[in-house]
Amino acid sequence: MDNSSTLDTTTYSDNSLSLKLKGYITMFKLRLSLTVAFSGIFGYLMGTNWSLIDPLHVFLFLLGSLLIVFSSNILNQIYEKNSDALMGRTASRPLPQGIITVKEAYFSSLILAVAGFILLAFFTNLLAASLSILSLILYAFVYTPLKPVTSFSVLAGAFPGALPPLIGWSAVTGSISQEALILFGIQFIWQFPHFWAIAWVCDDDYSKAKFKMLPSNSGKNAFSALQISIYSFLLIPISLLPAIFEMVSDTYVWFAIFLSTAFALATVPLLLDRRKKYALIIMFASFFYLPLLQTSLLIFKL
Repeated sequence: MDNSSTLDTTTYSDNSLSLKLKGYITMFKLRLSLTVAFSGIFGYLMGTNWSLIDPLHVFLFLLGSLLIVFSSNILNQIYEKNSDALMGRTASRPLPQGIITVKEAYFSSLILAVAGFILLAFFTNLLAASLSILSLILYAFVYTPLKPVTSFSVLAGAFPGALPPLIGWSAVTGSISQEALILFGIQFIWQFPHFWAIAWVCDDDYSKAKFKMLPSNSGKNAFSALQISIYSFLLIPISLLPAIFEMVSDTYVWFAIFLSTAFALATVPLLLDRRKKYALIIMFASFFYLPLLQTSLLIFKL
């Protein structure tokens, strides 16, 4: 008896399943998702006493948060399927390549969002779960559609981008306090130089998809460079608010001044010379700035 056709079908099925699994992992955007999760855990730890931390509770909060972030990322890629196909860095994503269908992506996104909401609502509280879903809505259904329409998309995206510390704080406290809003504010302002630097570096790709991400309609000009620098310098006084409101010890002030000033000064070369390499410096500086500042907040937390 000839089993070759059965073996071929099985092999094809196995390969297809493997491709889909790899496709979903790609769609989760693990590096971005883990960055968001870190900010959420940071807010959680800032909102509680070290002695009261329950590792299981932290894990369940992290899992629920990640599921909703995964869902958000999938929805973003569904909406941008055609745009992704035009850009070199995204053309190989699963949806443009047809590895995963839009219907499959919608279904998986729904399951992940519902599972994440239930986990957060049951094991933390309804406020944290609701804020997480609000973040998903703002990211997937406000920020994403605005990208090809207006540069104010970055403003819209700054809100869900800054919510993770607030969600973490509310998950452990069940409330939104002025301390939580300060943590939100720092990450909110950081979003602007961070995303504008990325937009500058990726401008050629973004132009193919007609994304309007830089603050100036003319793109990489003096106005855009100035806006990046202004928001970076704003982080210096804003980063000191935790000390002013007695969330951290006075030692934190020196770390905040050093980190924020170094980040702000990293934007100056782009003001003088608008070459891509200087935007790259800002982009990488932004990657380091926020986790370092948040880590110092945790170290010097009162």
